[in-house]
Amino acid sequence: MDERNPRWVYGPVHSRRLGRSLGIDLVPFKVCTYDCIYCQLGRTTNKTRERGHFFVERVGEVLDEIRGKLDRDPKPDYISLAGSGEPTLNDQTGPLIEGIKAMTDVPVAVLTNGSLLWMKEVRDALSRADLVLPSLDAGDERTFRLVNRPNPKIGFEKMVNGIVEFARNYNGSLWLEVFLLDGINTDPESVKKIAALAERINPEKIQLNSVSRPPAEDFAKPVGRRKLEELSTIFSGRVEVIAEYTGANHVESENGALNDSAILALLSRRPCTVEGISMGLGLKTGTVVKRLGLLFDSGAVRTVRRDNGIFYEAVRSQ
Repeated sequence: MDERNPRWVYGPVHSRRLGRSLGIDLVPFKVCTYDCIYCQLGRTTNKTRERGHFFVERVGEVLDEIRGKLDRDPKPDYISLAGSGEPTLNDQTGPLIEGIKAMTDVPVAVLTNGSLLWMKEVRDALSRADLVLPSLDAGDERTFRLVNRPNPKIGFEKMVNGIVEFARNYNGSLWLEVFLLDGINTDPESVKKIAALAERINPEKIQLNSVSRPPAEDFAKPVGRRKLEELSTIFSGRVEVIAEYTGANHVESENGALNDSAILALLSRRPCTVEGISMGLGLKTGTVVKRLGLLFDSGAVRTVRRDNGIFYEAVRSQ
């Protein structure tokens, strides 16, 4: 294992939801069950519902990479199965979660779109995680097809029923993310439909989210915080509007993750601002600016301008 060129581990990421989250990427880039119009990684290149090993043949190698990261760096708030596509497509998620739990007391989170929870084997695989964060962005089939653009073999009712079944039997924490897009699923009737389904799921809390990074489609527009707060009143139970993480646990260290491969590993999974890289990797802002300048000059990263700032993303070879 080359600790300077991690295959599966990236970050920690500065996360609005989880603080400093050490990411585990278990599928190749943009292998997903959905092709969401708001995805920060662009359009899906392999839209499938078929599970497999992909490039993770030996769970032990992934665990070794995680162990090395935990030994070198400050303790993250979470170890998160997320990354470049839908993590539950990898059929090794269950053994990996078991291995992480045996290694450390850092809680394990799974960020999933929830599309495969109708499969018993997927529900079983996620049952040992401390926190599962599924998504629900639509209240009906038409909006589901418009926003999430799922694999044709994934039906809306099957998806919803899978999340409901998992939530009913899961003993950990379940936070439901609802991604709202201006003019697409933000009219009161659409939100009421989502809220009714969320009540069936009965999560510990509901998190309302919107576009904050460059989306796959330009017509996926963000919803302002004030409007999100107004729409939050339609939901029952504990509801919060996700805001940018303020970095209360920001670890600033020259030696935290001072190498270009760590920055590229992060930017290949999600576009970030300078501040996001600094908070996630525990680097001083000046150090990040310097390294990004060199990476930009070499053609390894590029900038994307949006109303809410300048983001950096890794340039993938064709």
